[in-house]
Amino acid sequence: MAKEGVKMKRWTRQVELRELKAMVQKQEEKVKASICTFSFITATVKTLALVFFYYIFSIGLTFYNRHLFQGSNLALSITLCHLVIKFVASGLVRLLLECKTKSPRVMLGWESYVKRVAPAGLVSSLDIGLSNWSFEMITISLYTMSKSTAVVFILLFSLLFRLEKFRWSLVLVVLFIFTGLFLFTFHSTQFNLTGFLLVITASVLSGLRWTLAQILLQKDELGLHNPIDMMYHIQPWMMISLLPLSVFFEGGSVSTTDQYFRFSEWSVLLHGIGGIMLGGSLGFMLEFSEYLLLSHTSSLTLSISGVFKELCILVLAYLVNHDPMNGVNALGLLVCLLGIIVHVITKAVYNRTERTEHMLNGTAESIEMLTKDGEANEDSESDEVDLFSVDRDR
Repeated sequence: MAKEGVKMKRWTRQVELRELKAMVQKQEEKVKASICTFSFITATVKTLALVFFYYIFSIGLTFYNRHLFQGSNLALSITLCHLVIKFVASGLVRLLLECKTKSPRVMLGWESYVKRVAPAGLVSSLDIGLSNWSFEMITISLYTMSKSTAVVFILLFSLLFRLEKFRWSLVLVVLFIFTGLFLFTFHSTQFNLTGFLLVITASVLSGLRWTLAQILLQKDELGLHNPIDMMYHIQPWMMISLLPLSVFFEGGSVSTTDQYFRFSEWSVLLHGIGGIMLGGSLGFMLEFSEYLLLSHTSSLTLSISGVFKELCILVLAYLVNHDPMNGVNALGLLVCLLGIIVHVITKAVYNRTERTEHMLNGTAESIEMLTKDGEANEDSESDEVDLFSVDRDR
């Protein structure tokens, strides 16, 4: 009787495991079949449209800022005006959302506002301010390559704050990116040390900025999941942080420039104000386009889009602005982009593994029941199933 009971349990476990495999395989076939459906084609077209929308504002703002800040000597002051415009715009959008939903938007108390949001605002203002300041001294291609190192500092700060687990592939990514940056700047004809140091400092701050932003967005009690609410709360701290730098470095220039306070013709003043408002609007729309792309796809899609966006900027800088680039610089560009691509691929594989483990943990009760006597199943077929989702991985 005891042997028959053990055989019955083993047979029952094998039957249940086959049913589990059949269920997963059925779902897999359903997902694969959906690739040829109209809904998948529609989702693909929608994703491409969102990427194109993101490219317009990201690439456009890069070239516009280079045109706006080159030779102006007012980069910090103009950036401060951009922050004011983004704050007003986010406030108006919040007001419209309140009218539409008939419910109040989130409003943080002073304690959370000072302790949680202020550090992120301080770092963000320095990141944007120094980035724009560097445009006065360096080319778009050098700016883009230098700013691409931000992914390295995001990794380092993520490891420091334990948002990311250490993997040896991260060391390879860091080596690729910094080697590529060294080759790209090696014997560059238009290399400016001050501008280069400004943008590298901005890259370090960018890594800290996005790490702090991730922590803020993951705090459920804060309720800053919507980027519009995040922008609304963080802009005042950014303005407060950038104001002293603007006054110290550019106060005299702002008060004596003939474009603004000492203008001689109204057309000159209106042209200057219009240029500032256009830059602020582009900055607001860039953040909004990033949110649209991220909310409808995934962070993986945003990362891949960023790689090709940087490549597009470098090609356009070479064709439109005639930024110089020799063979060694081109090799550095390829090495740096290769490092970013390696990071995107390894992150995708790592996230895929985590999702698979999470799905398998969801069947923990079944697995425990099937293996509770410590004996392996006597099934000759492989139990491994490739789990994936088209909507999740697109």
